[in-house]
Amino acid sequence: MEYYFAPMEGITGYVYRNVVWQHFPYVDKFYAPFIQPNPKRVFVPKEERDILPEHNIGIPLVPQVLTCSGDGFIRAGKALEDYGYTEVNLNLGCPSGTVVSKGKGAGMLRDSEKLRDFFEEVFSVDWNAEITVKTRLGVTQEDDFLELMDVFHQFPIKKLIIHPRYRTDFYKGMPRLELFRQALEMNPGETKEKQIGMKLCYNGNIFTKSDQDRLFAECGSENITGLMLGRGLLANPALVRELRGGEPLTMKELQSFHADILECYRRINFGEKNTLFKMKELWNYWGTIFADASKELKKIRKAGSYADYIPAVNGLFRNGSFTESRGFLPGE
Repeated sequence: MEYYFAPMEGITGYVYRNVVWQHFPYVDKFYAPFIQPNPKRVFVPKEERDILPEHNIGIPLVPQVLTCSGDGFIRAGKALEDYGYTEVNLNLGCPSGTVVSKGKGAGMLRDSEKLRDFFEEVFSVDWNAEITVKTRLGVTQEDDFLELMDVFHQFPIKKLIIHPRYRTDFYKGMPRLELFRQALEMNPGETKEKQIGMKLCYNGNIFTKSDQDRLFAECGSENITGLMLGRGLLANPALVRELRGGEPLTMKELQSFHADILECYRRINFGEKNTLFKMKELWNYWGTIFADASKELKKIRKAGSYADYIPAVNGLFRNGSFTESRGFLPGE
């Protein structure tokens, strides 16, 4: 079983990746926040900085591309091959309204014929890199995911990462495991000799080892080749270690991890306001694994300067405790 760190726009960039890889080097791959090629250029400077090999030394990184243009994907993919990447991932899962309205991300799942045309163009060229896909079930419940699966099976896609929610679900409610089971049943899987068809991976609501155990109990683990973790891994950076049977996260580990991320943002002269914004964004996740810490977390959210922020954080690390489950489910 492989474990992947999901791309989280604005959060899991190269600064964060380098620190988490130093402290918690447990994932098999990081998937980078998406690149959006356009007719004038493949990468904007910010996107290129994030995927530059010299900014990701030793990190098993996979770039992700967000586009509805076959030509755009080819240009971006070939540029990423030139940087030495051996896997390029297509984003068919982003539920953002501005993305979907342009027919990108989950918006590409509206029309299976257009999706087929897209892949025909993409696979009309030879690739050195593996082409993989991260997808949702469709835009609404009226979409036929099994029809989409039929499209995916027509092309040499090496890995399909399924987030079993529709675009209209966003991140609410429980993933639709019955459809994920059907996808597993449609996929030929592996023999002792070779991989047949795509590798199928799961993404969605894995926050604790019990969540993983429940997934395996309901869907079986023999044909699931990987788990992609997003919010749960941001909340608990030792989650993969725990899923593999290792020790749970300690307060000392999280405190050291926090200190190094803060120092890295300060060192690159990100600015006090922007650095605090980044750190508070991370506390939206870290805060969920603390028990009875609403007052301390409120102080952190209200901090307008390092002089306010650092004492508030130190107080939480000194007096706080983790929830028993380390669970995380926003809004529930």
